[in-house]
Amino acid sequence: MPMPLLAAAESGVAGVWSWPVVAASLSLVAGAVALSRWLGLRVEGPLVWASARAAVQLLAVGGLLALVLRSTVPGLWAWLWVAVMVGIASAVMVRRMPPAPGAWLPATAAVGLSTAVGLGVVFGFGVVPYDPISVVVVAGITIGNSMPHGVLAAKQVAASARDRPGTIEALLAMGFDRGGIVRFLAPESARLALIPQIERTKVVGLIALPGAMTGLLLAGVDPVDAVVVQLLVMYLVLGAAAITVIVMVLAVTRVSVTPRLQMAEWVKPGR
Repeated sequence: MPMPLLAAAESGVAGVWSWPVVAASLSLVAGAVALSRWLGLRVEGPLVWASARAAVQLLAVGGLLALVLRSTVPGLWAWLWVAVMVGIASAVMVRRMPPAPGAWLPATAAVGLSTAVGLGVVFGFGVVPYDPISVVVVAGITIGNSMPHGVLAAKQVAASARDRPGTIEALLAMGFDRGGIVRFLAPESARLALIPQIERTKVVGLIALPGAMTGLLLAGVDPVDAVVVQLLVMYLVLGAAAITVIVMVLAVTRVSVTPRLQMAEWVKPGR
């Protein structure tokens, strides 16, 4: 975010938000919990847990950001933070995706590549002034959106293979190699994995006002400036999602077939 916008946002937020307001915002969650309990939906536990966990994590992040700013080497700590985020996101992806062999390598590569491209574009072209906090924020936006799309891409590959085992085996019998199977499965898997983000991008501003833009508008930033910042965020998110999906689809599709040109056990129906 350019410095004038950042200063305006900080001054506006300081006069709007306070702990009582944050506590009051929990009334909507409390109402949902009460309705869940009354109707017997049994979602009150996850709602309370998600709210508490978000509060703890965000408070911890706020404390860590304060330490980074006070450090004598804030840049070093910021890049270390980015490396830790990449590692955690990769581990979470591997845990949530189907058990593809060697999944940690493409997962780390997908998250790392999307993060590197995002940071390179934002700071390389001077879109946002370089500083340690900006590095952490931009990386967080990129990684936070890369991870779920990587998991979805892996799940789509597994689902596509399990839905058409006969077709894949017939293609292998006809002489298709692993590259041929990748070209057969990858396009549909990538398209399905990217549909949610593409649809969100297509309707932005028409149906929903995204978070970055909304926050800036509430902080008193000029609407056009808020739109520019939101476009930066949306394009960063879309690009990160696309890179992650492409890397994961290609890598996971390839290991869905063994070097002996047989369907891998982990993608067979019933697994």
